[in-house]
Amino acid sequence: MGMLSRMSTVVKSKMNRILDNAEDPSETLDYAYEKQLEMLRKVKKGVVEMVTTKRQIEIQSNKVQSNIKRLEVQASQALQIGREDLARLALQRMETSKSELEGLSNQIMNLEREQEKLTQAEKRVQAKVQAFRNKKEIIKAQYNAAQAQVRIGSALSGISEEMGDVSLAIEKAENKTESLRARAGAIDELAEAGVLNDFSGSQDSLSIELEQLSAQQNIETQLAALKSKISSEEKK
Repeated sequence: MGMLSRMSTVVKSKMNRILDNAEDPSETLDYAYEKQLEMLRKVKKGVVEMVTTKRQIEIQSNKVQSNIKRLEVQASQALQIGREDLARLALQRMETSKSELEGLSNQIMNLEREQEKLTQAEKRVQAKVQAFRNKKEIIKAQYNAAQAQVRIGSALSGISEEMGDVSLAIEKAENKTESLRARAGAIDELAEAGVLNDFSGSQDSLSIELEQLSAQQNIETQLAALKSKISSEEKK
């Protein structure tokens, strides 16, 4: 029984060390969640950069549009003063600006499409991250509950083993007590039957003879004293 108890203790000790050294899933889940948040931040940053670039191109487009209007006015003014050459030059620059404006408009439309894609991707990533966070918290709660159950089970197992040892000790004590009671009862029964004698005061033959001699002398002394007393009374 003692050997099995020690073996059980050793096994549980090793199992506890293994569990302690095992990777904590809570830490793994938190790490994965942080990586997903980092990815989401990158997507958000991409959206911000895309919007910033589009705004810059829109500003440039507005400048080109203003320049086209200005060139158109200049061409008209040049014709009014008879400077067709200047009007032609203004119109050429206006055409160049229109080509630039068209390119800028195309860039803006492309950026808007990319922005829409990134915005949708951000929403999907956001939803996935939120779902993962909820799942993570559920798993962590389940893991903590499982850990608590293991601790409680281990504690109950230890209590059961200890109670087994205590029960064995109690049983031995009860058996020993019953044995002592039976022995005491037998001694009392023999004593009542006169079987048992007190030999604590037993003496050898020399001691007995000396005691008898001493007793005889006491008797003789008492007898002499009694005779003397009677003789004194008769003389009176």
